[in-house]
Amino acid sequence: MLTEKPLRLLSIGVGILMLFHGVDKILNGIDFVVQMLEVHHIPYSQYLAYGVYLGEVVAPIMLIIGRNLQIAGGLLAVNMLVAIWLVHSDTLFMIQETGAWSIETPLLYLIAGLTIALSKEG
Repeated sequence: MLTEKPLRLLSIGVGILMLFHGVDKILNGIDFVVQMLEVHHIPYSQYLAYGVYLGEVVAPIMLIIGRNLQIAGGLLAVNMLVAIWLVHSDTLFMIQETGAWSIETPLLYLIAGLTIALSKEG
């Protein structure tokens, strides 16, 4: 079981790192998310794309301030599952030049989100 202090450290760290992605979406928009959804023939793409703000702005803020960590971790995990599916499905089994798995970073966020979601809040 993850104890309170390590859980807070993980939550704050993951929240800060993911919030950078959210700020980028706020500053530069989510048109590419809409395009990725449209490529996969998802109806109402222009509306569903706004869900990225839940996973990359709302959830990180919740993680940083320590509120509803299980919900925030779940939102982050779902966000990363969708990101892996939309962005990395073509490179799922590829290795980068550095030897890293192509989905290493999103997978780390996914695992961290699941860990937080499944942890008992302190």
